[in-house]
Amino acid sequence: MEGINSGDTAWIIVATALVLMMTPALGFFYGGMVRRKNILSTLNLSFITIGLISIQWVIIGYSLAFGESVAGLVGGLNYVGLSGIGIEDVEGSIPKLLFVAFQMTFAIITPALISGTFVERIRFKVYLVFTLLWATLVYDPVCHWAWGGGIFSRWGALDFAGGTVVHITAGFSALAFSMAIRKRKGFGQIAIEPHNIAFTVLGAGLLWVGWFGFNGGSALAADGLAVQALLNTNTAAAAAAVVWMFLSWKDNKPSVLGIVTGAVVGLVAITPAAGYVNTMSALIIGAVAAPISYYSIAFRERRGLDESLDVWACHGMAGSWGALATGLFATAAVNGVDGLFYGNAPQFGIQLLTVVVTIAYSVIITFALTKILDAVWGLAVSEQEEEIGLDISEHGERAYA
Repeated sequence: MEGINSGDTAWIIVATALVLMMTPALGFFYGGMVRRKNILSTLNLSFITIGLISIQWVIIGYSLAFGESVAGLVGGLNYVGLSGIGIEDVEGSIPKLLFVAFQMTFAIITPALISGTFVERIRFKVYLVFTLLWATLVYDPVCHWAWGGGIFSRWGALDFAGGTVVHITAGFSALAFSMAIRKRKGFGQIAIEPHNIAFTVLGAGLLWVGWFGFNGGSALAADGLAVQALLNTNTAAAAAAVVWMFLSWKDNKPSVLGIVTGAVVGLVAITPAAGYVNTMSALIIGAVAAPISYYSIAFRERRGLDESLDVWACHGMAGSWGALATGLFATAAVNGVDGLFYGNAPQFGIQLLTVVVTIAYSVIITFALTKILDAVWGLAVSEQEEEIGLDISEHGERAYA
Protein backbone atom coordinates (compact mmCIF):
# COMPACT_ATOMS: atom_id res chain seq x y z
CA MET A 1 0.00 0.00 0.00
CA GLU A 2 1.38 3.33 -1.05
CA GLY A 3 2.59 5.56 1.78
CA ILE A 4 2.76 2.82 4.39
CA ASN A 5 6.09 2.18 6.08
CA SER A 6 6.44 -1.42 7.24
CA GLY A 7 8.83 -0.54 10.10
CA ASP A 8 6.53 2.16 11.47
CA THR A 9 3.55 -0.17 11.11
CA ALA A 10 5.28 -3.02 12.93
CA TRP A 11 6.24 -0.73 15.82
CA ILE A 12 2.74 0.71 16.24
CA ILE A 13 1.23 -2.80 16.19
CA VAL A 14 3.58 -3.68 19.08
CA ALA A 15 2.82 -0.36 20.83
CA THR A 16 -0.93 -1.03 20.51
CA ALA A 17 -0.49 -4.41 22.21
CA LEU A 18 1.65 -2.84 24.95
CA VAL A 19 -0.94 -0.16 25.72
CA LEU A 20 -3.80 -2.67 25.77
CA MET A 21 -1.80 -4.74 28.28
CA MET A 22 -1.72 -1.70 30.56
CA THR A 23 -5.43 -1.98 31.39
CA PRO A 24 -5.32 -5.47 32.99
CA ALA A 25 -1.99 -4.36 34.52
CA LEU A 26 -3.89 -1.45 36.06
CA GLY A 27 -6.36 -4.00 37.43
CA PHE A 28 -3.52 -5.74 39.31
CA PHE A 29 -2.03 -2.41 40.41
CA TYR A 30 -5.38 -1.43 41.93
CA GLY A 31 -6.38 -4.96 42.94
CA GLY A 32 -3.47 -5.49 45.29
CA MET A 33 -4.45 -2.37 47.23
CA VAL A 34 -8.01 -3.48 48.09
CA ARG A 35 -9.19 -6.03 50.64
CA ARG A 36 -9.27 -9.68 49.56
CA LYS A 37 -13.08 -9.69 49.39
CA ASN A 38 -12.98 -7.12 46.56
CA ILE A 39 -10.10 -8.31 44.36
CA LEU A 40 -12.23 -9.83 41.58
CA SER A 41 -14.50 -6.80 41.49
CA THR A 42 -11.50 -4.48 41.18
CA LEU A 43 -9.80 -6.56 38.47
CA ASN A 44 -13.06 -6.71 36.57
CA LEU A 45 -13.58 -2.94 36.56
CA SER A 46 -10.47 -2.73 34.37
CA PHE A 47 -11.16 -5.86 32.34
CA ILE A 48 -14.77 -5.09 31.44
CA THR A 49 -13.71 -1.61 30.34
CA ILE A 50 -11.71 -3.25 27.53
CA GLY A 51 -14.93 -4.82 26.29
CA LEU A 52 -17.16 -1.79 26.74
CA ILE A 53 -14.90 0.84 25.23
CA SER A 54 -13.65 -1.36 22.39
CA ILE A 55 -17.26 -1.49 21.22
CA GLN A 56 -18.04 2.17 21.96
CA TRP A 57 -14.88 3.28 20.12
CA VAL A 58 -15.57 1.54 16.82
CA ILE A 59 -19.25 2.52 16.84
CA ILE A 60 -19.01 6.21 17.78
CA GLY A 61 -15.99 7.06 19.95
CA TYR A 62 -13.43 7.31 17.16
CA SER A 63 -15.75 9.50 15.12
CA LEU A 64 -16.39 11.88 18.04
CA ALA A 65 -12.65 12.11 18.68
CA PHE A 66 -11.23 12.17 15.15
CA GLY A 67 -14.15 12.91 12.87
CA GLU A 68 -14.51 16.13 10.90
CA SER A 69 -14.38 18.91 13.49
CA VAL A 70 -17.58 20.64 14.57
CA ALA A 71 -16.46 24.14 15.66
CA GLY A 72 -13.33 22.63 17.21
CA LEU A 73 -15.44 21.09 20.00
CA VAL A 74 -16.14 17.53 18.88
CA GLY A 75 -15.68 15.28 15.89
CA GLY A 76 -18.56 14.81 13.48
CA LEU A 77 -20.35 11.56 12.73
CA ASN A 78 -18.59 10.85 9.44
CA TYR A 79 -16.73 7.84 10.90
CA VAL A 80 -19.63 6.21 12.79
CA GLY A 81 -19.09 2.47 12.66
CA LEU A 82 -15.70 3.26 11.07
CA SER A 83 -17.56 3.97 7.83
CA GLY A 84 -15.31 5.19 5.06
CA ILE A 85 -12.12 3.74 6.57
CA GLY A 86 -10.67 0.84 4.59
CA ILE A 87 -7.48 -1.19 4.62
CA GLU A 88 -5.98 1.05 1.93
CA ASP A 89 -6.37 4.26 3.97
CA VAL A 90 -3.24 5.77 5.48
CA GLU A 91 -2.60 7.92 8.58
CA GLY A 92 0.92 9.33 8.28
CA SER A 93 2.98 6.26 7.42
CA ILE A 94 0.73 3.60 9.00
CA PRO A 95 -2.64 2.11 8.05
CA LYS A 96 -5.49 4.28 9.30
CA LEU A 97 -7.15 1.25 10.91
CA LEU A 98 -3.98 0.77 12.99
CA PHE A 99 -4.23 4.39 14.11
CA VAL A 100 -7.85 3.66 15.11
CA ALA A 101 -6.72 0.63 17.13
CA PHE A 102 -3.81 2.44 18.80
CA GLN A 103 -6.03 5.34 19.86
CA MET A 104 -8.66 2.86 21.09
CA THR A 105 -6.24 1.53 23.71
CA PHE A 106 -5.92 5.05 25.17
CA ALA A 107 -9.70 5.43 25.23
CA ILE A 108 -9.92 2.11 27.13
CA ILE A 109 -7.45 2.78 29.92
CA THR A 110 -8.62 6.32 30.72
CA PRO A 111 -12.03 5.48 32.28
CA ALA A 112 -10.45 2.41 33.89
CA LEU A 113 -8.11 4.78 35.74
CA ILE A 114 -11.12 6.42 37.38
CA SER A 115 -12.21 3.10 38.89
CA GLY A 116 -9.58 3.43 41.60
CA THR A 117 -11.60 6.19 43.24
CA PHE A 118 -14.65 4.09 44.13
CA VAL A 119 -13.41 0.48 44.45
CA GLU A 120 -14.96 -1.63 47.22
CA ARG A 121 -18.31 0.20 47.10
CA ILE A 122 -19.38 0.92 43.49
CA ARG A 123 -22.56 -0.63 42.10
CA PHE A 124 -21.44 -2.59 39.03
CA LYS A 125 -24.32 -1.51 36.77
CA VAL A 126 -23.60 2.11 37.71
CA TYR A 127 -19.98 1.64 36.65
CA LEU A 128 -21.04 0.24 33.27
CA VAL A 129 -23.36 3.14 32.47
CA PHE A 130 -21.00 5.76 33.88
CA THR A 131 -18.08 4.45 31.84
CA LEU A 132 -19.97 4.54 28.56
CA LEU A 133 -21.39 8.01 29.20
CA TRP A 134 -18.09 9.40 30.50
CA ALA A 135 -16.12 8.10 27.52
CA THR A 136 -18.64 9.67 25.15
CA LEU A 137 -19.09 13.00 26.92
CA VAL A 138 -15.64 13.62 28.42
CA TYR A 139 -12.89 11.51 26.87
CA ASP A 140 -13.93 11.74 23.23
CA PRO A 141 -14.40 15.54 23.14
CA VAL A 142 -11.17 16.28 25.05
CA CYS A 143 -9.31 13.84 22.79
CA HIS A 144 -10.69 15.82 19.83
CA TRP A 145 -9.60 19.11 21.39
CA ALA A 146 -5.99 17.93 21.70
CA TRP A 147 -5.43 15.42 18.91
CA GLY A 148 -8.38 15.59 16.51
CA GLY A 149 -7.96 19.13 15.24
CA GLY A 150 -10.01 20.76 18.01
CA ILE A 151 -9.53 23.87 20.12
CA PHE A 152 -6.38 22.80 22.01
CA SER A 153 -4.49 21.93 18.85
CA ARG A 154 -5.64 25.20 17.27
CA TRP A 155 -4.25 27.08 20.27
CA GLY A 156 -0.92 25.31 19.77
CA ALA A 157 -1.12 23.22 22.95
CA LEU A 158 1.35 20.36 23.38
CA ASP A 159 0.21 16.96 24.64
CA PHE A 160 2.41 14.23 23.27
CA ALA A 161 0.70 11.18 24.74
CA GLY A 162 -2.14 12.25 27.02
CA GLY A 163 -1.46 14.63 29.90
CA THR A 164 -4.75 16.46 29.41
CA VAL A 165 -6.53 13.79 27.38
CA VAL A 166 -5.87 10.87 29.75
CA HIS A 167 -4.51 11.87 33.14
CA ILE A 168 -6.16 15.20 33.93
CA THR A 169 -9.57 14.04 32.71
CA ALA A 170 -9.36 10.79 34.70
CA GLY A 171 -7.73 12.30 37.80
CA PHE A 172 -10.11 15.20 38.28
CA SER A 173 -13.15 13.15 37.30
CA ALA A 174 -12.08 10.75 40.06
CA LEU A 175 -12.01 13.65 42.51
CA ALA A 176 -15.52 14.72 41.48
CA PHE A 177 -16.84 11.16 41.79
CA SER A 178 -15.28 10.68 45.22
CA MET A 179 -17.12 13.76 46.47
CA ALA A 180 -20.42 12.35 45.22
CA ILE A 181 -20.22 8.77 46.52
CA ARG A 182 -20.47 7.81 50.20
CA LYS A 183 -17.37 6.80 52.12
CA ARG A 184 -16.54 3.14 52.67
CA LYS A 185 -17.95 1.69 55.87
CA GLY A 186 -15.55 2.36 58.73
CA PHE A 187 -13.37 4.74 56.71
CA GLY A 188 -11.25 6.71 59.15
CA GLN A 189 -12.22 4.43 62.06
CA ILE A 190 -10.78 1.06 61.04
CA ALA A 191 -7.65 0.06 59.12
CA ILE A 192 -8.42 -0.60 55.45
CA GLU A 193 -5.22 -2.32 54.34
CA PRO A 194 -3.98 -3.68 51.00
CA HIS A 195 -4.40 -7.45 50.82
CA ASN A 196 -1.59 -8.21 48.33
CA ILE A 197 1.04 -5.55 47.64
CA ALA A 198 2.87 -8.08 45.43
CA PHE A 199 -0.05 -7.76 42.95
CA THR A 200 0.45 -4.00 42.99
CA VAL A 201 4.18 -4.35 42.31
CA LEU A 202 3.38 -6.70 39.40
CA GLY A 203 0.82 -4.26 38.03
CA ALA A 204 3.22 -1.33 38.34
CA GLY A 205 5.98 -3.22 36.54
CA LEU A 206 3.68 -4.11 33.67
CA LEU A 207 2.44 -0.52 33.51
CA TRP A 208 6.05 0.69 33.29
CA VAL A 209 6.76 -1.63 30.35
CA GLY A 210 3.44 -0.83 28.70
CA TRP A 211 4.18 2.88 28.95
CA PHE A 212 6.96 2.46 26.37
CA GLY A 213 4.16 1.76 23.91
CA PHE A 214 2.01 4.53 25.38
CA ASN A 215 4.63 7.26 24.96
CA GLY A 216 7.03 5.77 22.42
CA GLY A 217 4.15 4.71 20.20
CA SER A 218 2.74 8.23 20.23
CA ALA A 219 5.50 9.23 17.81
CA LEU A 220 3.48 7.12 15.34
CA ALA A 221 6.76 6.05 13.72
CA ALA A 222 9.81 3.93 14.48
CA ASP A 223 12.19 6.88 14.57
CA GLY A 224 14.44 8.96 16.79
CA LEU A 225 11.50 10.77 18.37
CA ALA A 226 10.03 7.45 19.52
CA VAL A 227 13.37 6.54 21.08
CA GLN A 228 13.64 9.93 22.81
CA ALA A 229 10.11 9.48 24.20
CA LEU A 230 10.95 5.97 25.38
CA LEU A 231 14.12 7.07 27.16
CA ASN A 232 12.36 10.08 28.69
CA THR A 233 9.62 7.76 29.95
CA ASN A 234 12.03 5.46 31.73
CA THR A 235 14.08 8.34 33.17
CA ALA A 236 11.08 10.16 34.66
CA ALA A 237 9.70 6.97 36.19
CA ALA A 238 13.06 6.11 37.72
CA ALA A 239 13.50 9.59 39.17
CA ALA A 240 10.02 9.68 40.71
CA ALA A 241 10.41 6.19 42.21
CA VAL A 242 13.70 7.12 43.90
CA VAL A 243 12.44 10.48 45.18
CA TRP A 244 9.25 8.84 46.55
CA MET A 245 11.42 6.28 48.32
CA PHE A 246 13.29 9.04 50.14
CA LEU A 247 10.06 10.91 50.97
CA SER A 248 8.50 7.83 52.58
CA TRP A 249 11.80 6.97 54.29
CA LYS A 250 11.94 10.45 55.80
CA ASP A 251 8.45 10.01 57.25
CA ASN A 252 8.77 6.36 58.27
CA LYS A 253 10.16 3.44 56.24
CA PRO A 254 11.03 3.17 52.50
CA SER A 255 7.65 1.76 51.48
CA VAL A 256 7.54 -0.70 48.57
CA LEU A 257 3.98 0.41 47.81
CA GLY A 258 5.28 3.98 47.82
CA ILE A 259 8.18 3.23 45.48
CA VAL A 260 5.96 1.62 42.83
CA THR A 261 3.40 4.41 43.23
CA GLY A 262 6.21 6.90 42.66
CA ALA A 263 7.19 5.14 39.45
CA VAL A 264 3.64 5.40 38.12
CA VAL A 265 3.51 9.08 39.09
CA GLY A 266 6.70 9.69 37.09
CA LEU A 267 5.19 7.88 34.11
CA VAL A 268 2.08 10.05 34.34
CA ALA A 269 4.04 13.30 34.57
CA ILE A 270 6.25 12.63 31.54
CA THR A 271 3.37 11.53 29.31
CA PRO A 272 2.50 14.96 27.82
CA ALA A 273 6.18 15.99 27.58
CA ALA A 274 7.77 12.73 26.39
CA GLY A 275 8.22 13.81 22.78
CA TYR A 276 9.05 17.46 23.44
CA VAL A 277 11.81 17.50 26.10
CA ASN A 278 15.35 16.19 26.48
CA THR A 279 16.36 13.46 28.88
CA MET A 280 17.65 15.68 31.71
CA SER A 281 14.39 17.64 31.64
CA ALA A 282 12.53 14.32 31.90
CA LEU A 283 14.55 13.51 35.01
CA ILE A 284 13.54 16.82 36.60
CA ILE A 285 9.88 16.37 35.61
CA GLY A 286 9.78 12.93 37.26
CA ALA A 287 11.66 14.07 40.36
CA VAL A 288 9.31 17.02 40.93
CA ALA A 289 6.18 14.93 40.26
CA ALA A 290 6.89 12.68 43.26
CA PRO A 291 6.52 15.32 46.02
CA ILE A 292 3.55 16.90 44.23
CA SER A 293 1.60 13.64 44.36
CA TYR A 294 3.03 12.54 47.73
CA TYR A 295 1.83 15.69 49.49
CA SER A 296 -1.43 15.70 47.53
CA ILE A 297 -2.19 12.32 49.11
CA ALA A 298 -1.37 13.77 52.54
CA PHE A 299 -3.72 16.69 51.83
CA ARG A 300 -6.50 14.32 50.76
CA GLU A 301 -6.04 12.29 53.95
CA ARG A 302 -6.22 15.40 56.13
CA ARG A 303 -9.45 16.38 54.42
CA GLY A 304 -10.95 12.96 55.23
CA LEU A 305 -11.93 12.32 51.60
CA ASP A 306 -12.37 8.64 50.73
CA GLU A 307 -10.75 8.71 47.29
CA SER A 308 -9.79 5.08 47.63
CA LEU A 309 -6.61 4.65 45.59
CA ASP A 310 -5.58 8.30 45.08
CA VAL A 311 -6.35 8.66 41.39
CA TRP A 312 -6.61 12.44 41.76
CA ALA A 313 -3.23 12.80 43.50
CA CYS A 314 -1.37 10.42 41.20
CA HIS A 315 -3.00 11.16 37.84
CA GLY A 316 -4.76 14.50 38.18
CA MET A 317 -1.98 16.34 39.96
CA ALA A 318 0.99 14.65 38.27
CA GLY A 319 -0.74 15.00 34.90
CA SER A 320 -1.31 18.71 35.52
CA TRP A 321 2.34 19.16 36.47
CA GLY A 322 3.41 17.27 33.35
CA ALA A 323 1.25 19.41 31.07
CA LEU A 324 2.61 22.60 32.65
CA ALA A 325 6.18 21.26 32.62
CA THR A 326 5.84 20.66 28.88
CA GLY A 327 5.35 24.41 28.53
CA LEU A 328 8.50 24.98 30.57
CA PHE A 329 10.95 22.38 29.25
CA ALA A 330 9.92 21.81 25.61
CA THR A 331 12.83 22.36 23.26
CA ALA A 332 12.87 22.77 19.50
CA ALA A 333 15.94 20.52 19.42
CA VAL A 334 13.66 17.57 20.18
CA ASN A 335 10.42 18.31 18.34
CA GLY A 336 10.43 21.81 16.89
CA VAL A 337 8.74 23.71 19.73
CA ASP A 338 10.35 25.68 22.56
CA GLY A 339 8.91 26.24 26.01
CA LEU A 340 9.37 29.06 28.50
CA PHE A 341 12.87 27.99 29.56
CA TYR A 342 13.96 28.15 25.91
CA GLY A 343 12.56 31.60 25.27
CA ASN A 344 8.93 30.88 24.34
CA ALA A 345 6.90 32.18 27.31
CA PRO A 346 3.49 32.08 25.54
CA GLN A 347 3.72 28.28 25.33
CA PHE A 348 3.45 28.01 29.11
CA GLY A 349 0.33 30.20 29.06
CA ILE A 350 -1.25 27.94 26.45
CA GLN A 351 -0.46 24.87 28.56
CA LEU A 352 -1.93 26.51 31.65
CA LEU A 353 -5.13 27.36 29.79
CA THR A 354 -5.59 23.78 28.57
CA VAL A 355 -5.07 22.43 32.10
CA VAL A 356 -7.70 24.79 33.56
CA VAL A 357 -10.23 24.07 30.80
CA THR A 358 -9.72 20.30 31.04
CA ILE A 359 -10.11 20.31 34.83
CA ALA A 360 -13.26 22.44 34.75
CA TYR A 361 -14.91 20.43 31.98
CA SER A 362 -14.06 17.04 33.52
CA VAL A 363 -15.29 18.00 37.00
CA ILE A 364 -18.55 19.57 35.80
CA ILE A 365 -19.58 16.74 33.47
CA THR A 366 -18.54 14.00 35.90
CA PHE A 367 -20.33 15.56 38.84
CA ALA A 368 -23.49 15.94 36.76
CA LEU A 369 -23.29 12.28 35.68
CA THR A 370 -22.85 11.10 39.27
CA LYS A 371 -25.85 13.10 40.45
CA ILE A 372 -28.05 11.62 37.72
CA LEU A 373 -26.87 8.04 38.36
CA ASP A 374 -27.21 8.50 42.12
CA ALA A 375 -30.81 9.62 41.66
CA VAL A 376 -31.63 6.67 39.39
CA TRP A 377 -29.87 3.77 41.15
CA GLY A 378 -27.61 5.02 43.93
CA LEU A 379 -23.87 5.01 43.30
CA ALA A 380 -22.83 2.62 46.06
CA VAL A 381 -23.91 -0.83 47.12
CA SER A 382 -25.59 -1.16 50.52
CA GLU A 383 -23.39 -1.28 53.61
CA GLN A 384 -24.39 -4.92 54.08
CA GLU A 385 -23.27 -5.77 50.52
CA GLU A 386 -20.05 -3.85 51.12
CA GLU A 387 -19.46 -5.82 54.33
CA ILE A 388 -19.85 -9.11 52.45
CA GLY A 389 -17.52 -7.86 49.72
CA LEU A 390 -18.24 -6.97 46.11
CA ASP A 391 -16.79 -10.21 44.78
CA ILE A 392 -19.71 -12.13 46.26
CA SER A 393 -22.41 -9.45 46.47
CA GLU A 394 -21.94 -8.15 42.90
CA HIS A 395 -20.44 -11.14 41.06
CA GLY A 396 -21.27 -14.24 43.13
CA GLU A 397 -17.65 -15.39 43.10
CA ARG A 398 -14.71 -15.69 45.47
CA ALA A 399 -11.07 -15.12 44.46
CA TYR A 400 -9.64 -17.34 47.17
CA ALA A 401 -11.00 -20.66 48.44
